[in-house]
Amino acid sequence: MYDFELAKALIANLDLTSLNKNDTETSVAELCHKAVSPCGNVAAVCVYPKFVPLVQKLLEESDIKIATVVNFPLGGADATAVVEEVKKSVAYGADEIDAVFPYHSFLQGNLKVCHDFLKAVTKAAGKKTLKIILESGSFPSVRVLQDACRLCLEYNINFLKTSTGKTEVSATIEAANAILETIHDAPRNVGFKASGGIKTFEQARKYYILAQEIMGEDWPSAEHFRIGASSLLGDLLRVNQEGY
Repeated sequence: MYDFELAKALIANLDLTSLNKNDTETSVAELCHKAVSPCGNVAAVCVYPKFVPLVQKLLEESDIKIATVVNFPLGGADATAVVEEVKKSVAYGADEIDAVFPYHSFLQGNLKVCHDFLKAVTKAAGKKTLKIILESGSFPSVRVLQDACRLCLEYNINFLKTSTGKTEVSATIEAANAILETIHDAPRNVGFKASGGIKTFEQARKYYILAQEIMGEDWPSAEHFRIGASSLLGDLLRVNQEGY
């Protein structure tokens, strides 16, 4: 695949994201405008729950999914509170829910909290696409990260996601490799989302190729593979237009 073709494919797999404290209706509207790009639509627009109705209104004529975040970014242990967030997001019109795994509890060995959380959030999300954010940069080893992945895969989730992008260490190829290998060995088909610090075509390409190597050449479609980013789109458009 030529670079310009891969750039276009990556746009179709992009969750175009804005999760800043200073987001406004104006900035979110600008994000939605960018989501309908000259090289095709992105897979989803990801914003805070309060902006979901606006995104739904602005993108109602498109096939772009509306994603939002819950338990974000700290990954708290209060399952009841997260369920309320999920229900509110679904009522607002979200198609996809990105929920932060209670990784602090997991790392402290409190697995009951993790099971209770996953049981509650999967029930609340219902048929909506559910992505679990692991916060992979906070794990001390690949083995522990994969243990968390396997625990999550006991529940009816749709994607495992690397990071919130709000910690010192976000997405890495090493973490992506560990998550994808765990997904590969799972008894059912689960997607993968790399997110946090991915700003260039060259960075995104590495995750795409890694997914192909582990999961198969045709696997990285929007159904199975996403990249969450706020500033990546511009570089993808540049590569597509310049052809290298």
